[in-house]
Amino acid sequence: MTASTRAIILKASLATLLSIAASLGLALTVVPMLGGVVDGTAWLMCILCPLLIAWPASAWQFRQAQRLKDAHGEIERLHGELSAAHEALLERARRDGLTGLLNRESFLADLEQAMAPGGKGTLLFIDADHFKQVNDRFGHPVGDDALRRLAQAIAGAVGEGGLSGRLGGEEFAVYLPRIALTEAQAVAKQVLDAVRRLRIEASGGEPVNLTVSIGAAGWTGRATIERLIAEADAQLYRAKMQGRNRVVCSLNIAAVA
Repeated sequence: MTASTRAIILKASLATLLSIAASLGLALTVVPMLGGVVDGTAWLMCILCPLLIAWPASAWQFRQAQRLKDAHGEIERLHGELSAAHEALLERARRDGLTGLLNRESFLADLEQAMAPGGKGTLLFIDADHFKQVNDRFGHPVGDDALRRLAQAIAGAVGEGGLSGRLGGEEFAVYLPRIALTEAQAVAKQVLDAVRRLRIEASGGEPVNLTVSIGAAGWTGRATIERLIAEADAQLYRAKMQGRNRVVCSLNIAAVA
């Protein structure tokens, strides 16, 4: 017997006892007022009627109430599972399927939100050097593994305080909120070192060496997201023109009206 069944029996029994007491009280009060006598038959009827009517009716009512409570609990559980699944799908939609980093749209949306008026931060544009050669030489499966490992190295070097996203192909971006350009250079160099330390092997054990070029743009004030992105992209181009495998930084972008 389950706990809920025992509770229903107990409640129905208590309700029946109360019904018997009420029936007896009513008989002892009303019958003498009408000139009658409460004899053995009256006592029996006052007990049997509640037993035959009140107990089944009470048990049925309490059982229905328990079913409604159980159904409500199940609905709440299913609603919680549905909400969790919905949140998981939303978060999955925000992520790049290969690397797990934020996809381009989500990164740019979060970047715009992170650029609070009057705040500061640094945007890093990161591009894998000569990555086409990796795909051409070792094949796309090795290239995909290299991109996953590269994304892990970037995220690990940046930590939870920064936004990390894949803009497409071998292009990545990081935004470091509340971190000025001078401080962000150290983070960018950590990314360079983390990528250099990667040990990736193609079939046959041949090493796949990776390096990245990084363009960094510092932001303060009310500069637009478009201007910040253009500046980081310009610095990335300079890094590649200067020989790759390096960080090139701009001055802080001044506030604009």
